[in-house]
Amino acid sequence: MEAKGYLQEVGAQVSADFVKNRSILSFEEYLSLFFTDPKGQSRNAAQYLRDVMDHYGTEAVPHPTGTIRRFKVFDVPSADHDGRVAGQEEVQNALYRILGNFVRAGRINKLIMLHGPNGSAKSSLVNALKQGMEDYSRQPQGALYRIAWVFPSEKLIKGSIGFGERPGVKSAEGELTTYAHLDAEALDLRMPCELRDHPLFAVPPTERKNLLEGALKKKGLGTGDGETGDFLLSDYVRDGELCAKCRRIYTALLNAYGGDYLKVLRHVQVERFYVSRRYQVGTVTVEPQMSVDAAAQQISADRTQLNLPAALHSTVLFEPHGPLVHANRGLIEYADLLKRPLEAFKYLLGFSETSEVPLEPFVLQLDEVLIASSNEKHLAAFKELPDFASFKGRIELVRVPYLRRYKVEQEIYDAQITATSVGKHVAPHATEVAAMWAVLTRLKKPLPDRYPANVKPLVDQVAPAEKMHLYQEGGVPARLSSSNTKELLKLREELYEESDAYPNYEGRSGASAREIKTALFNAAQNPDYKCLHALAVLEELHALCKDKSVYEFLLQEVMDGYHDHETFVHVVEGEYLDRVDSEVRDSMGLVSEGQYRELVERYIQSVSHWVRGEKMRNRVTGESEKPDEARMAEVEAIVMPQGEAPADFRRGLIASIGAHRLDNPDGAMDYPRIFPDMFKRLRDHYFEERKRVLRKNKENVLKYLSEDRNQLSAREQSQVQDTLKTMADRYGYCELCAKDAILFLMRQRYT
Repeated sequence: MEAKGYLQEVGAQVSADFVKNRSILSFEEYLSLFFTDPKGQSRNAAQYLRDVMDHYGTEAVPHPTGTIRRFKVFDVPSADHDGRVAGQEEVQNALYRILGNFVRAGRINKLIMLHGPNGSAKSSLVNALKQGMEDYSRQPQGALYRIAWVFPSEKLIKGSIGFGERPGVKSAEGELTTYAHLDAEALDLRMPCELRDHPLFAVPPTERKNLLEGALKKKGLGTGDGETGDFLLSDYVRDGELCAKCRRIYTALLNAYGGDYLKVLRHVQVERFYVSRRYQVGTVTVEPQMSVDAAAQQISADRTQLNLPAALHSTVLFEPHGPLVHANRGLIEYADLLKRPLEAFKYLLGFSETSEVPLEPFVLQLDEVLIASSNEKHLAAFKELPDFASFKGRIELVRVPYLRRYKVEQEIYDAQITATSVGKHVAPHATEVAAMWAVLTRLKKPLPDRYPANVKPLVDQVAPAEKMHLYQEGGVPARLSSSNTKELLKLREELYEESDAYPNYEGRSGASAREIKTALFNAAQNPDYKCLHALAVLEELHALCKDKSVYEFLLQEVMDGYHDHETFVHVVEGEYLDRVDSEVRDSMGLVSEGQYRELVERYIQSVSHWVRGEKMRNRVTGESEKPDEARMAEVEAIVMPQGEAPADFRRGLIASIGAHRLDNPDGAMDYPRIFPDMFKRLRDHYFEERKRVLRKNKENVLKYLSEDRNQLSAREQSQVQDTLKTMADRYGYCELCAKDAILFLMRQRYT
């Protein structure tokens, strides 16, 4: 393609998008747009941000407390990074609730303070909201508009050259009705509003109120009072006024035209703008700094400074600038706010309540959601200051703890630790073992005294790894009886929320995701492994535990197994061995999952008839017989927790099935999901009895991956090839990391 043809094609597309997006409008055209969608064009920043969250939708996700609503705006990838926020659904719902309070109050009257340990995703949550705002502002339903003032060339106006063919520019009498669509060559000056004043501010407040109420009522949305409809007009849109610069331009023009309002509107150009983090439009991040976040500079004093129109020659104009100005009509983030001196952000006391900031020449009226972040140490110190009492009523505190579910924690690393980022294959479980260790470092020992006397011993005996699995998948220790299993599952939510009211809550301390990512990248440089292997990660975690001068959480006192971070590395190693052992066994295909399922189904069928006191049909003879006690006892000897009565165990199974049917009335019975521990015990029992065969098969795999391959028969080589293929297809092993994993497994469990 020739350069000229390419540029013409691109130019045509840009022009089409410009027209399609209605980027430049006259005030009359904007008013027509407003009448079409009065609700969308009457939102303040809080309403807009809440609509951003609603736009992407929600989904119910599993949680230790049951299910919880997750907002999909936190799953939207951005252009420069993954952008997804793992977990933190409680924080998402808290943000949405606070925005709802702003909407119902009709104004943004508080600062949202996200607080938590370093690296707990405070900035990631805000960045996801910003990314959502950027994307939403490019959608038709997210269109945002601001005012600009345009002043045509006097020569062209007097001669009326070139305007006759432009639709909507001239009235029937031949007089120009708007200068909004004039070409750049026909303009002497264009003055945008730095505060991005809402176009409706060009309508006087008294008339605007009637305009808003009438337009909303016509669309069946009530009158914006929140009582006659769902939509509530904000103070900003209903009562807001033009900024100081725009007000002076408006007044000067009104005086010049002898009070002719329609002639003033000819100078109003309505421009669509898009939220942008890079260009600081509608969203800004303020880093810790000493200066105030807004200022003004004079842009005119007399006609010699700028070629201003005659109507503005005697008008002194000021332009505000700074983060507060750039973020107007959107969101401003104060990163690590409490690292700044108190005097540097004391103005937020008034701003968060009145949405106004006094500057020397005028008062800024702003409409923006204020979100700040702080770590717990700085917040605790701030609470000790006398000024905290003044701030307390103007701040909404939202806690952002470390994650406590390792699968959710793993999502963080899986998104960033890839073959591309580390330059080598990422072996199975490499990120998982890191996530498990991180979560274990964050858990606190439950306080038995908070629970009824009958479950105190049960709570007191919950080990860190058991608590981790209870949070993640509702897993309970195999050592417990059926009755204790049920009791512990009932306590899952209470255990998870136990320390929410404590200053030293669970998730406040421990390894941060940033530290774990560093450990993973370091492990990728380990020269002993060709892949980023879980074993390299374990070595890195061992090394990390020795550096107590750097990582403060390593100094915690060990309490009944909790905070024993070095031991946690061995705990995670055991979890890793369990997974590798299971995957290698399954890959060898010594017994199929279907065989376990059939055995369990037959056992459950017998138990079901036994509980109801019914006979069952013999598959061989066809006769009705009592359930086979000997066969049931044979299975129970493998799957039943030690010390439990068979009758209690059987009734517990049937109760679990009944509960599953209530939750899944139309679904098939998924026994592996209902009874995961039963299937695990069956597998372990089967493979324990065949340990010799397993050892031989694993040795064959190692021989195949070494120089001794020729010692294997053709049949043995074929079996190994099938095993390796299954390990690759089903679990993601390459030959290199499979060899390292099996060799480690053999040393630890099959020697």
